Amino acid sequence: MEILGKICVVTGAASGIGRAICVDFAARGAQIICVDIDGAGATRTATDVGGHAFAVDVADEEQIKQMIETVEQDIGPIDLFCANAGIFMEGGLERPNADWQRIWDINVMSHVYAARHVLPRMMARGGGYLLITASAAGLLNQIGAAPYAVSKHAAVGLAEWLAFTHADDGIKVSVLCPQAVETAMTANGAGTAGVDGIISAKTVAEACATAIRDETFLILPHPTVLGYMRNKTANYDRWIGGMRKLKRLIAGK
Repeated sequence: MEILGKICVVTGAASGIGRAICVDFAARGAQIICVDIDGAGATRTATDVGGHAFAVDVADEEQIKQMIETVEQDIGPIDLFCANAGIFMEGGLERPNADWQRIWDINVMSHVYAARHVLPRMMARGGGYLLITASAAGLLNQIGAAPYAVSKHAAVGLAEWLAFTHADDGIKVSVLCPQAVETAMTANGAGTAGVDGIISAKTVAEACATAIRDETFLILPHPTVLGYMRNKTANYDRWIGGMRKLKRLIAGK
């Protein structure tokens, strides 16, 4: 898909990867709809890119539905929906159920809601594009952050399902799986995600634009992730052993 002239919705647009996508795609000629729970932040991004802003809690299906309906009615048909909003959470089984539910609602269900309400409109028009931001943690895992790793695995699974289920309906899907990126999420350190370095959100946005142009499913701004994936599938037991070793090394710091 060529981004030029397309109407593009970006959630999590107030900062980080979402803001970088808005800036990059606007420079390529897209009309940007900036969506964030931080309405003031969304407005700042929209002002910078000449777009439109919506204050939306993506964990609330009704708010996503209403935003999509308003955009389609007042601005135009959505060509590209970037379901980018997400949160990070450390810890494991000890995290309260409410924390697990919150990260599930944002990192997984917000993508479900977006697809549920935008894809029928796209299919009726003959096609469209959905970009889901997951993480390398959704392909590999994340030491010390079970809720995050589990939710990102689910986001990848959803993207896969959407891709093969709706390809014949003209729907293209990409899933973004970076390691550490320079955002508020990594401001206090990137942990194991930063083992291969921290890249800029601008670099990630550029990778997304290239993947959408080429209609590539898996976006890996950190190319080393592909090797890790191959090691994991080649010998799962050895990979688990490697993760145990990495966990011990981190604990020893």
